[in-house]
Amino acid sequence: MTLRVLVVGGYGNFGSIVCRHLVLAPGIELVISGRDPHKLQRKVDELKSQSNTACEGWCGDAMGAGFASVLRSMNITWVIHTGGPFQGQSYAVAQSCIDAGVNYCDLSDCRTFVNGVSVLDAQARQAGVAILSGCSSVPTLSSAIIDQYRYRFTRIDSIEHGISSSAKMPGLSTVEGVLAYAGKPIKQLRHGQVHEVLGWQDLTLRKMPELGTRVLANVDVPDMDIFAGRYGAHTLSFKAGAGLKLGGVANCLLAQALRWGVVRDHLAWAARLHRLGTWFERFGDGKSAMYIDVKGLGAEGQPLSLAVQLTALNDKGPEIPSCAAVALALKVAQGYVPEPGARPCVGEITVDEYMAAINDPANLSLAVHFSDGQG
Repeated sequence: MTLRVLVVGGYGNFGSIVCRHLVLAPGIELVISGRDPHKLQRKVDELKSQSNTACEGWCGDAMGAGFASVLRSMNITWVIHTGGPFQGQSYAVAQSCIDAGVNYCDLSDCRTFVNGVSVLDAQARQAGVAILSGCSSVPTLSSAIIDQYRYRFTRIDSIEHGISSSAKMPGLSTVEGVLAYAGKPIKQLRHGQVHEVLGWQDLTLRKMPELGTRVLANVDVPDMDIFAGRYGAHTLSFKAGAGLKLGGVANCLLAQALRWGVVRDHLAWAARLHRLGTWFERFGDGKSAMYIDVKGLGAEGQPLSLAVQLTALNDKGPEIPSCAAVALALKVAQGYVPEPGARPCVGEITVDEYMAAINDPANLSLAVHFSDGQG
């Protein structure tokens, strides 16, 4: 049976990547949606010329009250929601999917949005559909990586992970989303106790293979609520940063200004930083990476550390958050049926399925290193 997938925000930054992969996938019929008819038609035409297969478009507001009727009338069986920012967004798209009996995933990495989606769980179960939030770098890919190597540990004590992007700027909505918590408290875990840090503060330097030294700062992600229960970790932290050190400093200064009340609205400054970053991106090296450091005990009770880095070259970094949804859609098209209910998207795909969905070994590579503390 053909999987009819509708991508909300299909001509956006991440939506375009999702569509580029899915339009070539066997067993999938692609429909893209957006509110701008001209951008929508250009993207439909581009995808048709790329694949020589049918690609449909629907122009309208997926957040609107009539979206469930649209899904039913177009015989959609899966929705991928890429239309951020998700900070402060309602679950209107997911609710329409439940009403229409359609499965759903989104690319949100907003902690409150992803971990709050369980409010729809009872409705989703009754409707027999899966509502999966956070089908992105975090928590889908980060948990898949840890799941793959979890068997090596008898106990996991700490998980510290993060992302360093290339200098190439994402879409404005992404910048607005990541700056939404600039200067605001973020709850993490330290030795089993809730520990508050401030968003885009605590600048640190991290030396990363192939990337050199990058500037990172505190960022809020869904993993902070998920990993303690899933892995038993007592220390959890997440940091992120831009490809150029200047970007990290700019975010930090904005966070300080918001904290002190010098700046009150982050949205206007997000637009300014986006324009500035777009000008400076020419000085970047096109490299980005996601890293995960796990510490605990191994099978013999010895200290065991795991260091993983997923590296992207040639500005392929946006593939990393985009292709978790691609991997899931491909898996569903091949017969996988997720359990009904509304929940964060963890445990649905494997690392191998994810890497196969990207299928770009020249530009994306995964390095894994274990240390038993005895060498």
